[in-house]
Amino acid sequence: MSPPKKLAQRTPPLPSPSDPQPSTLIAQPSPSPLRIETDVACTVCGCVCDDLSLHFQGGQIVRVERACVLAEPWFAALAQAAPPAAFLGMQVATHEQAITAAVEILSHSQAPLIYGLSRSSTPGQRAAVELAERVGATIDTTASICHGPSIMAIQEVGESTCTLGEVACRADLVVFWGANPAVSHPRHFERYSLDPKSDLLPRGRADRRVILINDVLNESAAFADRFVAVPECRDYELIWQLRELVRNEEAVVSANSVLPAEELRSLAREFKRCRYGVVFFGLGLAQSKQGHLVVSALLELVADLNAHTRFAARRLRIPGDVAGADSVLCWQTGFPFAVNMGRGYPRYNPGEFSAQNLLERGEVDSCVLVGTESIREFSEQAQAHLATIPTIVLEYPHIEPQVPGHVRFTTSVYGIHATGTAYRMDETPIPLRQLCSSPYPTDERVLREILRRLGDGFPPQVLPQPSRNTLDD
Repeated sequence: MSPPKKLAQRTPPLPSPSDPQPSTLIAQPSPSPLRIETDVACTVCGCVCDDLSLHFQGGQIVRVERACVLAEPWFAALAQAAPPAAFLGMQVATHEQAITAAVEILSHSQAPLIYGLSRSSTPGQRAAVELAERVGATIDTTASICHGPSIMAIQEVGESTCTLGEVACRADLVVFWGANPAVSHPRHFERYSLDPKSDLLPRGRADRRVILINDVLNESAAFADRFVAVPECRDYELIWQLRELVRNEEAVVSANSVLPAEELRSLAREFKRCRYGVVFFGLGLAQSKQGHLVVSALLELVADLNAHTRFAARRLRIPGDVAGADSVLCWQTGFPFAVNMGRGYPRYNPGEFSAQNLLERGEVDSCVLVGTESIREFSEQAQAHLATIPTIVLEYPHIEPQVPGHVRFTTSVYGIHATGTAYRMDETPIPLRQLCSSPYPTDERVLREILRRLGDGFPPQVLPQPSRNTLDD
C-alpha cells in the first residue's frame, strides 16, 4: 500500500489549543423547553472527548459546546438528517422487507464479508461477530487499512503503553512521529498532550517539551518546540540509529546517517533525560512502505528507553471506535481484525483475510458493511469488485453512504439515540448514554434480527474440512 498523501501547509494560522472551544449553533431552536446534556462523549475520532454539552429542544440538537472542527459538521448533519429507515436499492422499503432481503443474500452466499464496525459500539460489534460465525464469514475492521501494521508489530515485540490520563498528568516529553494531530485529532493537545496541568506539571505547557518528527512540515509543527525532518522512507534507519545511541552515547555515527551527528545525539539525549516520555505515532509510520517493521523498531526503541527513564508508545487512532472493534474481536475470537470463520473456527491472517485484499482478488460474493466511510480508502480494484456483489449496508442517518447497497438500513447513533460503549485510542472504555429517542433501530438490533432469521431456516455456511489424508500428504 502506498504511503498516505502529504498534507499541504495551511495558510491561515491555527487557533491555540488552549483557546476555549466555542458553543456552536447547529439548528434553529423550537418553542419547546431547552434541555442540556453535559459530559457527552463524542465518537468522531479516537480521542472520544467526553466533556461536550448538547442542547436539545423538541428532541433535536440545537447547540453543541466544546465540539472540535471535526465534530461540528458531524453534529450539524445529525441535527438535520431524517432519511427513511430502510431501502431496497434506491427504493424505500419496510424494515421487514429489508430484513428478508438481507437474509436472502446471506443464505445464498458462499464467501461473505463483514466489514467496518469502527462507527459502531460494543453491542453492535458483538452482534457482527456472532453473525460472522453463523454464516462462516470473514470479519474485518477498519484497522486493516489504518493501524493494522501497528497491531502486527505489537504482536511481534510487545508494547510499553499508558493511558491518556497518564500522559496528561506525567509526560514532560511528548513526541509525535508520522502524525498531524492538529488536523486529525484537534483537541488532543488541549486534553492530553500539551495544556493539561497536574501536580507533576503545574505549569502545563511550560513544563512540557514537544517534538514533531515527520517527512513534511505540517500544521502540528506550529505547536512543537522542535521539528525533526526525516527524509521520506528513512524512519526505519533513524530509529535504529537512535537505538544505538540510547544504548551507547559514545557510539560512532556514520557519515551517511539520516540526521547530522550532533542533531542525532541531541535527539537521543532528549529521549533519555526526560522524566516521563511518550511517543504518539500515526499512519505516516503504520502505512509506510516498511509497514509493521518500522513500528516494531519504534516499539523496541521505547523498550530500550525504559532502561533509563519511563517511556511509552501510543497509536493515534483516527476512526471513533476502531479500538473497540479490535477489542471486541479479540475477546470474541482471539484476534483483532482480518478473521475468517469459514471453517467453523476463527483463523487470522492479515493480507489473506483483510477486506481490501479479499475484494481485490474477487474472493467475496456478498458484503455486510457496518459503516461505509472508510470504503473511499480502498483501492480502485477493491471498490470495483464491491460494486459487482450484493451488499447490505448499515449507516447512520447523517452519513452519506459510500456504497448505495442492495439493502440498506438507517440505524440510530450510539451515544445519541442508544446506549453503548466506545473505546478511546488508549483502549479505555467510555460509556455512551441515550440522550434522545430515534425512529431507527440500532445496528445490534438489525444484525440480531438477521441472525435470528438465519437461525430459523438456514444452515450455517461452513466450508468443508480437509481430509486427514490431505493433511498427511
